[in-house]
Amino acid sequence: MPLPRFHWHPDARVFLDVHQVTKATSPPPLAASPVTQALQVVEKALTNQTPFCVSDTAPPPLDHLDPAWFATLTGGTSGPPKVIARSQASWIASFHTNASQFAYSPTDSIAVLGALTHSLALYGLLEGLHLGHDVHILSGSKPTAQSNALRQSHCTILYATPTQLHLLPIGTILPDIRLILCGGGTLNRATRNHIHTICPNAALHVFYGAAETSFITLSDAQAPEGSVGRAYPDVEIEIRTADSMGIGLIWVRSPYLFEGYLKGESSHTQRDGDWLTVGEYGTMDEQGYLYLRGRAGRMINIADTAVFPEELEAQIAAMPEMPNCAILVRLDAMRGRHLVAVIEESDNPQLRDRLMTYCKQQGLIAPRTIEFMKSFPLLPSGKPDLTRIAALTGCVL
Repeated sequence: MPLPRFHWHPDARVFLDVHQVTKATSPPPLAASPVTQALQVVEKALTNQTPFCVSDTAPPPLDHLDPAWFATLTGGTSGPPKVIARSQASWIASFHTNASQFAYSPTDSIAVLGALTHSLALYGLLEGLHLGHDVHILSGSKPTAQSNALRQSHCTILYATPTQLHLLPIGTILPDIRLILCGGGTLNRATRNHIHTICPNAALHVFYGAAETSFITLSDAQAPEGSVGRAYPDVEIEIRTADSMGIGLIWVRSPYLFEGYLKGESSHTQRDGDWLTVGEYGTMDEQGYLYLRGRAGRMINIADTAVFPEELEAQIAAMPEMPNCAILVRLDAMRGRHLVAVIEESDNPQLRDRLMTYCKQQGLIAPRTIEFMKSFPLLPSGKPDLTRIAALTGCVL
């Protein structure tokens, strides 16, 4: 039996901001409208039923791929994006799960804020096309214009990263948005409050996953503080080689896993039969709620103690009114290395003192240095570009 494939549902429409894009339009200049170029790649592939990859750079050859597969990119937060192959069926399965889980209706419309080179935005586009919804692609606009387009178009479902949500202006209320699916990083308390203010009718669900795994967990308002939720439907999670604190490698078995790397590789990604790990550490409680510690690739040793920068970032994100924070490492001639917290804000001595006090009160490994950066450079995925932030601050990952 042939594998399911993406299709462009006859009821589906695509809009750039608020302007509808007609199918089979003549190609405009690449520099003027890269989003339209990306749509043409998708449309051609769906029409001809061939593998495809939406990328700003030349993707690897795809002619050897199964016609029912496609390629997409990892987020590239701490290094060059990798190109992965996955079956179209692996995403189609979750399209229908989402439609059932969140009661999609024919009147729902989907909006994506990120570039289609990022798997989250591409996922939102393809979900809408396949299921027959209007899709609004807002990646080419500034946050104020994105917000205006969301309001004018009465979009109801939004796919976004925490950074993209944080950038939406406070002045425009978006009452039509009923569902937000947020992935790609830690959603701090300040951003959560911010989005509840401008999207008062939205159910906010933060999910944990990776380009290689797609959805792993899904959280909601009932998830305990610090948890990334419980297993997404049809996903199994195991914590293996756990230490005395219950911290071990997160292994996943699900119908949503990727097939393999086409460009780039990760020594931390391993398979064990139907199971997969991307080298992420965490714990799971008796109710099945997952708590992340961090990736093996970013784990460092400070004074003979294993430190996960992602975990410290998440703990700092729990502070009230805390801006975005990146934990990096600076080489130290005396101690070998020490932690640096880079805060996305203009220089703020009061916030520096409050952060150090919070770390002491919470028993956290405090950064030795706290620095401020007015705005974080971002990747096309909408995530902070840690490589660039490290270079600008004289740090390393």
